[in-house]
Amino acid sequence: MSYNNVSRRSVLAAGATGLGISLAGCSGGSGGSDGPTVGILEDRSGNFQLNGTSKWQATRLAIEEINEEGGILGEQVEIVDPDPQSDNQRYQELTERLILQDEVDALWAGYSSATREAIRPIINENEQLYFYTTQYEGGVCDNTIFPVGATARQQLGIVTPYLADQYGEDIYIVAADYNFGQLSGDWVNVLAQENDYNIVGEEYIPLSETDFSSVINRIQQEDPDFIMSMLVGANHENFYDQRATNDLTIPVGTSTAMAQGFEHKRYDPPALTDVYCGVSYMEELGDLREGENFVEDFYTRWPDANYLNQEAQNNYFSVYLWAEAVEEAGTFDQEAVIEVLEQGRDISAPSGELTLDGATHHMEHEMRVAHADENHEISFTNNERIGPSFLREEVEGGAGCDLREEDKTTQYVPSDVYDV
Repeated sequence: MSYNNVSRRSVLAAGATGLGISLAGCSGGSGGSDGPTVGILEDRSGNFQLNGTSKWQATRLAIEEINEEGGILGEQVEIVDPDPQSDNQRYQELTERLILQDEVDALWAGYSSATREAIRPIINENEQLYFYTTQYEGGVCDNTIFPVGATARQQLGIVTPYLADQYGEDIYIVAADYNFGQLSGDWVNVLAQENDYNIVGEEYIPLSETDFSSVINRIQQEDPDFIMSMLVGANHENFYDQRATNDLTIPVGTSTAMAQGFEHKRYDPPALTDVYCGVSYMEELGDLREGENFVEDFYTRWPDANYLNQEAQNNYFSVYLWAEAVEEAGTFDQEAVIEVLEQGRDISAPSGELTLDGATHHMEHEMRVAHADENHEISFTNNERIGPSFLREEVEGGAGCDLREEDKTTQYVPSDVYDV
């Protein structure tokens, strides 16, 4: 990276006046302030508000805690946090606004992969330090982006072998028909190839679909040992209720249900019975740090919150990850902070002791399998620490993604390495 943050800001500020973007809903900061400023673009309304609200809450909680302890480098951190309303065009406008006018020192933004890809060109053009915290399909190798959520390789890599060991090796895949679902389906195919599992059916469902009766009929006809579901969004949640109504008792493995949209709390039993999710965190896990209680602190700050989801924990620990890197760098200069982060760092998170892989900008996560019983009670098993092996060891003919050595703004997919 070659830009200088001071000169960058003077150039950006000169071009900001032509944007004309409304900041209704901003709080806690003013554009161009002398103090450090962070941007939070997380959905509090629209299609993704169910997932995004707790991300916004956890980010604010972390920054407020840091400010109560004296701030960073002795300065109070200001917040700019308009609601992007689950609208990707608004995301693009607000991303430009926060970078060019508010001159944020770091940005947390977006739930869906589609949102990330909508704003990534803006992030790249302006070399903005950006934390993407959703569990996602994986593969992003990008100079200033830190995708700190668990990847599909990590989540599916813990739950798929577990279910094969418990129930058998015949798998039926149902997934959302867009980038995330398709690439997640590819990862299940990769795991099947590596372990000699059998894919007996594979379907990709439009995001608008709400009726799963024909899908369920086909699953029943194939009679797999378990289902791998990478369905997403409010429409696809209907699969679980319809599964119970149609007496589909085949176990379900997933990387999407429960840990994000807390379906096990919102749906009556037995809809989520024997659903197994590969997770890094759920609120039922509590806080594994000695003397800390993330869940209690979260609900004390946000007593009306719905759920403390996996992504919220990622937002929370990544704020502290950034703050520690700033303290070590001795400056808020983004290039200097990124250089510190790229050295690799350990961070104590509610989910356990985690490690940032500096080369790939991804995390080594403590993964586990979460199981919902017939009463939707959650238990955890099969803990395993899993790193970003796809980017670190498999892409580029085994050379891996090393952003310390080479600037990139790409996303690798399973077909770059495997025959899927």
